[in-house]
This record gives sequence, structure tokens and C-alpha cells, in this order.
Amino acid sequence: MAVGQLRRAVLAEQAVAELQKQLTAGEWAVGERLPPEQQLAEQLGVGRSTVREALRALANAGWVQSRQGAGTFVLADRPPATDLATTLRRAQMIEVYEVRQGLELQAARLAAVRRTPADLQRMDEALVRRKRALSARRLPAYVDADLDFHRAVVTAAHNSVLSEVFASFSAALRTTLTGLTQDPGPRNASHAVHVALAEAIRAGDPDAAGAATLDHLSDTQARLERLIDSKQPAVRES
Repeated sequence: MAVGQLRRAVLAEQAVAELQKQLTAGEWAVGERLPPEQQLAEQLGVGRSTVREALRALANAGWVQSRQGAGTFVLADRPPATDLATTLRRAQMIEVYEVRQGLELQAARLAAVRRTPADLQRMDEALVRRKRALSARRLPAYVDADLDFHRAVVTAAHNSVLSEVFASFSAALRTTLTGLTQDPGPRNASHAVHVALAEAIRAGDPDAAGAATLDHLSDTQARLERLIDSKQPAVRES
């Protein structure tokens, strides 16, 4: 997937997340017609094609319904009881993870060489929040802390392009993982891998940092691929 295509796909995911947020907040009541595509595009700061893609995803997920000649109407103001995986472009998600794997592998190796005390502190703080949220079974907080940790690793690479690309799809990752990650079991085991990654970076060992990253993200991608193949409702790792 080219960077331009990735950015467009991420914009659609971000538009879906923002519209879901507004629907949940009651911006539009159930049965109410949504504003025209052009108005939504201006409100979200994206193109009309992105809005159309987001509305298709919301329709597939049961949030809205498009009526020919009448517009798009609200069907639900909370997440419908449906498999979120069906609203995602399955091949696209694998491609996003392929990009993520390559990006974070390089970032981890660079971070082991370039990290500062402030970088290490950010990683440690994210790990503490991640562990706390995991113990309390607070999924949204867990996903946020998990992504904060990975963001801290990318930031520690001190490469502005890596940081920009990670930022471009982190919102889509958060939305996807919040919806898909349900089983806490494998997350307990994965915490040790995250700690090992932080320690490798702290020790200035790029090979160990890269190995820990590859181990974690390869396993995550494999789980996602199995989910897509089996169409099960939950992926086990974030």
C-alpha cells in the first residue's frame, strides 16, 4: 500500500471514529437525517470521497442507513451488536500492520541508540498505565496506554518522518483495537514483551529491541490474519 493510499484509508477511519463519537454524544437523534456530504466534509476537514467511505462503513456496521434520494439517516446512537471486523477493509488492515511492523522495527532499533532519559521516562510511564489498566480490565485505557508506549518508542527514534507516519495511522489503530480486542488472556503475556523492549532500548541494544518488536508485532499480525480468515468476533492481542 502506497503512503498516499495509506493516508486516505486512515482519513476514512478517523472520519468513522469522529462520526461515531458524535452519534454517541447525541449530535443527531435516531431517525434524524445526517447533514449533506459536503457539510460533513467541511466539518471533518476531509474530502467528500472520504465522507462517502466513512458513511458506507457506518452503514455496514448498522449505525446509519442510506435511503436513495432522501439522504442518510441515523439508526443507532451506540455501537450496534455487530462484528466490527465486517466494517473494516480486511486486506487494508493487514497492510496497515505490515507498514506498522516495518516502521516500529526500525524505530525500536534507532531508539536503542538515540533515546534520552525523557524518552525512557515516557516509556516507563506508559508501561505503568498499561499494566494498571490491564489489571483493572479497563480496555479503552489499556489500548490508549499501549499505543502511548509504542508512540514513545517511535518518538525515541528522533526521526520526524517515522513519527509522522505513525501518527497518521495511530487513530485508526486505536479505533480498530478498541473494537476488536476483547480477550485479556494473551495481553497478560504480551506485557512481558513490552517490558523486554523497553529494557533493550534502555540498555542500548538495537538487536534485542528489534527482536522484541518483531516478535510482538508478528504475533499480533498473525492473530489478525486468523481473525479475518475465521471471521471470529474478537482478536486476542493489541
